[in-house]
Amino acid sequence: MRVYFEADADPGLIRTRKIAILGYGNQGRPQALNLRDSGVEELRIALRPGSAGAERARADGFDVMTPDAAAGWADVVVMLFPDEEQARVYREELAPNLRPGAALAFAHGLAIRFALIEPRPDLDVFLVAPKGPGTALREEYLKDGGLISLFAVHKDSTGSARALALSYAAALGSGRVGTLETSFAEECEADLFNEQAVLWGAIPELIHAGFDTLVEAGFSPEVAYLECLTEVKLIADLIHARGIADMREAISNTAEFGALKGGDRIITADTRTEMRRILREVRNGSFVKDLIADAEAGYPLLKASRAVAAAHPIEAARARLRDLTKQP
Repeated sequence: MRVYFEADADPGLIRTRKIAILGYGNQGRPQALNLRDSGVEELRIALRPGSAGAERARADGFDVMTPDAAAGWADVVVMLFPDEEQARVYREELAPNLRPGAALAFAHGLAIRFALIEPRPDLDVFLVAPKGPGTALREEYLKDGGLISLFAVHKDSTGSARALALSYAAALGSGRVGTLETSFAEECEADLFNEQAVLWGAIPELIHAGFDTLVEAGFSPEVAYLECLTEVKLIADLIHARGIADMREAISNTAEFGALKGGDRIITADTRTEMRRILREVRNGSFVKDLIADAEAGYPLLKASRAVAAAHPIEAARARLRDLTKQP
C-alpha cells in the first residue's frame, strides 16, 4: 500500500477553497482549527440554530451559519454531523443548495457505503478519515506531527477530487505522518467492526468482567481497578510503540507466561465465530438499520447502556482512587 506525504499534496488546492465544516464537536473543532492554521482563510462552521457548539465556534474566531446557507456558499462541505443525522441534513438542507461542481467530504464512510446519502451526480465526493479522536488530531498537529488518515474518492465529477482529498488530509496534518488510500466501504466496514468487536465493545466489557471476577472473590475494588483498568493503558502504549511481539520483551517472564496460559482461554474459537458474525452484520446493513432505528426512537438503547456503565462499581472505585491520588 502506497503512503502519501506532504510532498504528494498540493496545499494550494484546499487553501483556495471556501470550506464549510458541518458540526463543531469531536472532529469538527480540531479539523477546523488545523485547517485554519494550515492557511485556509475562507472557513466557516455550519450548525443548526440553537446548537451548543455555536458559542464555542464564535469564541474560536469562526463565523457560524446554517447548513443550507453554508451549502450555497462553500466549495467544499465537510459532513461531520453524527452518522445517523447525515441523510436528513443532506436531503433537506444540502442537496437543494450545494453549488454545481462542489465537493462533499466525509470523515466516515457510513452514509455513502449504505446509501443513506446518494450525492448529486455533479458533486465530487471524497473521504478523509483521521485514525484517532479529534483531541489527538489537534494535539499532534500542534506538536508538528499528525495522525495517519485514510482517504478515498467516491465520485470525481470535476477530475480534481483525489488531489483535493490529499490536500485536505495534508492540511489536517496527516501529510506529515502518512495518508493511505482506501475505499468508503473498506474504511466504514473495518471501523464499524473494530468499534464492536475490539475497541469500544470488547475491551470495556473485558475490563468489567475482570473487575467483577476479582471483587466477587473478595479483592478490594481499588486493587481490582488498578489491575484490570489502569494497566490497560500501559500495555496499549507498549503495543503502540513496539508491536505485540516486541511488547512481550518489555514485560516479565511471569506476565508473558500468564499471557500464554490465559489468552486463548478468553479469546476462544467461539469468540472468533462471534467476531465473524459481527462483521457479517456490519456488511449486510443490519447494524446500521438498528442504529438508525434507535436514533429515530430517541436513543433508548444508547441511553440505557450509558446508565448501566455509569452505575457499574468500577466507576466508584475510579472516583475513590482519583481522590486518594490528588496532590495536596
